[in-house]
Amino acid sequence: MATRLDPFVDPTRWMDQLLGTLREAPGPQVPTMPMDLYRAGDHYVMHVDLPGVDPGSVDVNVEDRTLTIRAERTARTESDVQWLARERVSGTYVRQLTVGRGLALDRIEASYADGVLTLTIPVAEEARPRRIEIQHAGSSAALGSAQPEQRQVEQAQAG
Repeated sequence: MATRLDPFVDPTRWMDQLLGTLREAPGPQVPTMPMDLYRAGDHYVMHVDLPGVDPGSVDVNVEDRTLTIRAERTARTESDVQWLARERVSGTYVRQLTVGRGLALDRIEASYADGVLTLTIPVAEEARPRRIEIQHAGSSAALGSAQPEQRQVEQAQAG
């Protein structure tokens, strides 16, 4: 049976087999935490990808205006295996975000499911938009407080 020779792939594979080396991306690999962040009504929601992380290693804390997320993925340490490729980064993941004022940082809720950490950060009560009533100097009633029909009756009685 004839085998096909690829002159560009086969020498690299042969060298890897002879030298027992693993192909890795150049430079040090740093664990990353991709995230999505959005506002939904009166709270913000953050989804952070942490696949393969032990839920017991996940730590979320707030100090001053800095939100810190820390997690760890341990490397597999079987001694009786021959690694052919090892691309999954292990180690400690850390991400810090400076959060703005107007958030209720003491009421953050966190959950971890299917490799995704979800943080829900409520907007503080004092930062929520609200309507301000305007008092009219010539009337005891606030502007906008009477119904339109009631205003017409009041205007007819005054006129």
